[in-house]
Amino acid sequence: MQPNRRTFLQALAAASAAGSFSRARAQSGTPEILIGICAGPNQAAKLKAIGYDYLEGGVAGTLKPEMTDAAFAQEAAMIRSCVLPTRSCNGFIPASFRLTGPEPTHAAALNYAVNACRHADAAGIPYIVLGSGTARRMPEGFDPARGKAQFIEFCQSLGDRIADLKVTIVLEPLNKGETNLLNSVTEGIEYVEAIQRPRIRLLADVYHMLKEGESPDSIRQAGARLLHCHIAELEGRMAPGTKGEDLSGFFKALKGIGYAGGVTCECGWPKEHVEAAWKKALLTLRQLT
Repeated sequence: MQPNRRTFLQALAAASAAGSFSRARAQSGTPEILIGICAGPNQAAKLKAIGYDYLEGGVAGTLKPEMTDAAFAQEAAMIRSCVLPTRSCNGFIPASFRLTGPEPTHAAALNYAVNACRHADAAGIPYIVLGSGTARRMPEGFDPARGKAQFIEFCQSLGDRIADLKVTIVLEPLNKGETNLLNSVTEGIEYVEAIQRPRIRLLADVYHMLKEGESPDSIRQAGARLLHCHIAELEGRMAPGTKGEDLSGFFKALKGIGYAGGVTCECGWPKEHVEAAWKKALLTLRQLT
């Protein structure tokens, strides 16, 4: 369905306002918070025109870890030439691998992960998000301390194997409805400290923080460990600006630690007038940065 004249004019005004915020931000000299969106290169031109800073892709579809490095070279060139850069990829470790439990498959998962990391370097993508709630989920009744140790061991091994690469892995705390290991940013701080590998850092997902009742103070505690963020409103996991949820406390915390990374819209979008929703979400977030 095509937007009516009123919707079009509202979207146009939102895009203009977002552009003004972007210019003011660039001229302010303060740390820059980049606004990204989970989308593919086929939408890059529209999203760049609206004012988004980057794309976030998926590991399987973007980095193709099962491809050889030589075969991926052409894919990497296309990613690098896209009008909007891909700054991050999520959906790292498939559910077919087991990172915890009585029979973990660390060796196979590491080979897959390292291939993805090499491809990220080739494509100029600086961050990979390690959420992978199913792969890291502990079986029912499994010793939580042992599961935590297994996940830390996997991350340490991965950190060792990618030490000479440029890509950084950011651990994503997920709410308890999605996994039973690493459910808060506060826990994430403990994991990063235990892993002690410079290529393994931390992500804050505002939706999961809201779901778990975690306050913005966790962001302040994370400080420089925090290198990437995701965002969505709590109700329906929809785009910022959909219900007008107050997200200002999280951005105040980010600015308080001098955060200069990305905040990706990882959220649902309406079936109709999606471009207007893209613009509204961007304006909403620009006003907070």
